[in-house]
Amino acid sequence: MSAIPTAFRAYVAGKVKDADPARVERGPREFRETDLPPGDVEIRVSWSSVNYKDGLATRADGKVARISPLIPGIDLAGEVVASADPTFPVGSAVLAHGYELGVSRHGGYTEYQRVPAGWVVPLAPGLSAREAMSIGTAGFTAAMSVAALEDRGLDPADGPVLVTGASGGVGSTAVAILADRGYEVWAATGKPDEAARLRSLGATGILTRDEVTAEGRPLDAERWAGAVDAVGGATLPYVLRTLRTGAAVAASGNAGGAKLETTVFPFILRGVALLGMDSVNMPIARRRDLWDRLATDLRPRDLGRHASEVTLDTLDEALDGILAGEARGRWVVRIGG
Repeated sequence: MSAIPTAFRAYVAGKVKDADPARVERGPREFRETDLPPGDVEIRVSWSSVNYKDGLATRADGKVARISPLIPGIDLAGEVVASADPTFPVGSAVLAHGYELGVSRHGGYTEYQRVPAGWVVPLAPGLSAREAMSIGTAGFTAAMSVAALEDRGLDPADGPVLVTGASGGVGSTAVAILADRGYEVWAATGKPDEAARLRSLGATGILTRDEVTAEGRPLDAERWAGAVDAVGGATLPYVLRTLRTGAAVAASGNAGGAKLETTVFPFILRGVALLGMDSVNMPIARRRDLWDRLATDLRPRDLGRHASEVTLDTLDEALDGILAGEARGRWVVRIGG
């Protein structure tokens, strides 16, 4: 027998039958336990977060949702209320993100969720559920990017590191992690009013959106020892042509567009590397290890202090805002007490 109540509240998005195919009905409503998918671990969800992908999942043209109706939310954190896996006893604090959550399987915007044990991460000591969700998939991707660059040999003594999309969740967390690890970090943002906050996170200098999207030669002056690109589009070509010889960029974003127009010269004349960051399908053992590091040596400064809170009832504004480019750090979603 399930430990989940027969009915509970969830934020649901779905196409409206016999209506405009572009129309999506969304909002909090009652959801039934029998409509949740099977899984080994049942969780009382206390916090989730807002990611760009979550916003797309609530749009008919977002090309993210694979089922309708869908409970969006690619992140969740809470407490185990029932478990078929002894790794996760009742009462233990856990989180889950990635894989199919909030895409082809109901996600985190709900009071209760049921997931496979192979998707569950024990919440590391020193991290609360709210703090974990102020990191969320975005912050996890930032940490994954920094770890990938360092695994390839990047060191603070090598020179300045660029972070694009620095005002958003991935970018601002990457700035904070890199600065705390001793790097000279430059933040690129299209929001001039974010300069003071980015400097408070550790940014040494600020670049404007125009600077990192301007057209240039196939190769420009070597400037960056490494980069975290959370934008894509016209920004990534600038990064590639300004990386130093042998440097790498960890790329995770497409908010600036999915098309990449560049040349082979950065790769064949400077030996730069483009490292793709796929946080969705990371094997669970590596995922758990990286979350342990997010509670210790990769823990972002001022964790959760500046995150904006919303609830299931006020979630619409954040979902629309992140798609409109209005993200300033992170939105966290208070689900339960």
